[in-house]
Amino acid sequence: MPAPIRLRELIRTIRTARTQAEEREMIQKECAAIRSSFREEDNTYRCRNVAKLLYMHMLGYPAHFGQLECLKLIASQKFTDKRIGYLGAMLLLDERQDVHLLMTNCIKNDLNHSTQYVQGLALCTLGCMGSSEMCRDLAGEVEKLLKTSNSYLRKKAALCAVHVIRKVPELMEMFLPATKNLLSEKNHGVLHTSVVLLTEMCERSPDMLAHFRKLVPQLVRILKNLIMSGYSPEHDVSGISDPFLQVRILRLLRILGKSDDDSSEAMNDILAQVATNTETSKNVGNAILYETVLTIMDIKSESGLRVLAINILGRFLLNNDKNIRYVALTSLLKTVQTDHNAVQRHRSTIVDCLKDLDVSIKRRAMELSFALVNGNNIRGMMKELLYFLDSCDPEFKADCASGVFLAAEKYAPSKRWHIDTIMRVLTTAGSYVRDDSVPNLIQLITNSVEMHAYTVQRLYKALLDDISQQPLVQVASWCIGEYGDLLVSGQCEEEEPIQVSEDEVLDVLEGLLVSNLSAPVTRGYSLTAIMKLSTRFSSVNRIKKVVSIYGSSIDVELQQRAVEYNALFKKYDHMRPALLERMPIMEKSASNGPTEIVQTNGETEPSVVEPKHLPPVTQPVNQANDLLDLLGGNDVVPVIQTTMPTKPASAGGELLDLLGDLSLSAIPPMTAYNKNGLKIDFTFERANPNPNIAVITIHASNSTEADMTDFVFQAAVPKTFQLQLLSPSSNVVPALNQGTVTQVIRVLNPQKQQLRMRIKLTYTLKGSPVQDLAEVNNFPPQSWQ
Repeated sequence: MPAPIRLRELIRTIRTARTQAEEREMIQKECAAIRSSFREEDNTYRCRNVAKLLYMHMLGYPAHFGQLECLKLIASQKFTDKRIGYLGAMLLLDERQDVHLLMTNCIKNDLNHSTQYVQGLALCTLGCMGSSEMCRDLAGEVEKLLKTSNSYLRKKAALCAVHVIRKVPELMEMFLPATKNLLSEKNHGVLHTSVVLLTEMCERSPDMLAHFRKLVPQLVRILKNLIMSGYSPEHDVSGISDPFLQVRILRLLRILGKSDDDSSEAMNDILAQVATNTETSKNVGNAILYETVLTIMDIKSESGLRVLAINILGRFLLNNDKNIRYVALTSLLKTVQTDHNAVQRHRSTIVDCLKDLDVSIKRRAMELSFALVNGNNIRGMMKELLYFLDSCDPEFKADCASGVFLAAEKYAPSKRWHIDTIMRVLTTAGSYVRDDSVPNLIQLITNSVEMHAYTVQRLYKALLDDISQQPLVQVASWCIGEYGDLLVSGQCEEEEPIQVSEDEVLDVLEGLLVSNLSAPVTRGYSLTAIMKLSTRFSSVNRIKKVVSIYGSSIDVELQQRAVEYNALFKKYDHMRPALLERMPIMEKSASNGPTEIVQTNGETEPSVVEPKHLPPVTQPVNQANDLLDLLGGNDVVPVIQTTMPTKPASAGGELLDLLGDLSLSAIPPMTAYNKNGLKIDFTFERANPNPNIAVITIHASNSTEADMTDFVFQAAVPKTFQLQLLSPSSNVVPALNQGTVTQVIRVLNPQKQQLRMRIKLTYTLKGSPVQDLAEVNNFPPQSWQ
């Protein structure tokens, strides 16, 4: 059989391939030849064939059929064969394959070989792919080599020991005696690997960490020698002596000095020397300085040293290398809470990074800029951030707008400045703001009584310029509906008032109703604003006409509003001024549900924020049928789970209940169920137009320590009643009574019989489903008489 081609010739041949198919053909042909050679047990060219197989493996082609050949090469007595065999084992084998266990005896023999290079090959292989079983079997040999005087073997044994500790942490104490003399070695390779080994042991064991803290003076001395030593061609990298060893020592010092006063005190001076003496013109020096900064920030260092570290990061921000600037911004973001004043000194440099072309740097600079905002610099920082908001990419606008809102709410110097800032954000990036920005701004405007005329005039001007930013249009519509009389009368004192007629204001609002840019929610705001102006303007007939037109709108929400408002004009005109009067000062109620606006007198107004309704809890038919026999006999009607259409709330509020004149009766509440931490309370209302309908609101609370999820409430009544269940406010009952789930039940009782009800409760608590039935017969007489 002719001799196989050499590896160099194979590489040259493969590189001549013009297409992928041509390359695959060459590889397949060579693999076939290699397989034939393996089958014939050709010992002469086994090493050459495995080398070619490894090259093909590096190109991404399958080479698993060469695994056993690698083991045969490892067992060979020739060094060249062992070198290729061990390399093949590291590339083709791992601990998931049982074949690798066949190597254990060969590695053990080679660890005791008389040639250091063979021992080195065995240490490299064990440290690369040794399994936990191999590490347990061979840890003793590694520990012996760690104590040898041969520096070549000691550095490889130290790295192998790191792998053994990672695989079998309980063997850590075996290597403890051998580590005592490692740091006294003058060979930098041994020093480097010794520091890596000590770092691994300290990270994995608090006992080892306490034990090695006594080595801090020795590590400081080694680091000082590296800094003060003269030029050494063997270890010099860009004029710095062994930067790799310096970085490793700094990392180990960071671990040893964390939360330890004595160790931190011992390393303060050397850290200051490294920070001041390291050359910054080359990337090597910057790497050492960065590790120094991280070490200073993690240990209990002196305040002056921390300021020095932050100044180093500030110099990094001026570097031309984008990676160094990004690292500096990320590090400053981590330290800004503990060293706020020191970071503030670099505020101008940080703000300049907002103009960087790199998106990662811009994002970090934006986050750090918001972290630097305080009451003293709020005006200047907001000016820069609003300029950034104007020009930044769309991916930044949502986060930037959110940050501006939070900073303005926390540090606003005046209400006018606060309102102007939020309006500027809505004008610039209105489509990207959070959902709660509209109700928050409405609340701010409502509570700033002296700014009403100024605000409504500014918003009216903004509407004339642009109606594409929906949150801005919603706030403007709400304000015009509330304070349109101030706009028309020209009472603005903060700036020159504009002359606007009632018809011009109504033209703008009607334009919003027909605009293709207006969202359904925005149209609801506009229609409610027009309705509110019926008590502030004299053009009542025009408003009636607009409202009546939308009584047949294809938009169900808009149609419902218009029908309700028409009914208000026709049947309840005497109530219209009171219902549509100006909103009082509002405050947010602390609730778990949608944001609710509460008057200061304690009465609740319709919500200003658009609630995000949870998906209705769907009830399969068989679940409803489970209740058919709750009361016995054939006189039971099943529960009907009704999903009401979701309606966004508006400034005008929901008038449906107002027109129905739903009023609270003097019906005492009752507890219908109290078991296993779940409590169900009933409160009662009665609809005056139809006194036969009782409206029961259930309030479910949870006193256990875990949330009750997948909560479903079902009810059944006798056949003489009719029952309707509306959608619940949530399907999760919060733990520790931190919130309640509410659900409305409407019961029609035409014969005025005593109310009886069976309820079924289903929920999941701590992963276990719970189901319970109960009968409720103690309803107050007022609820059914």
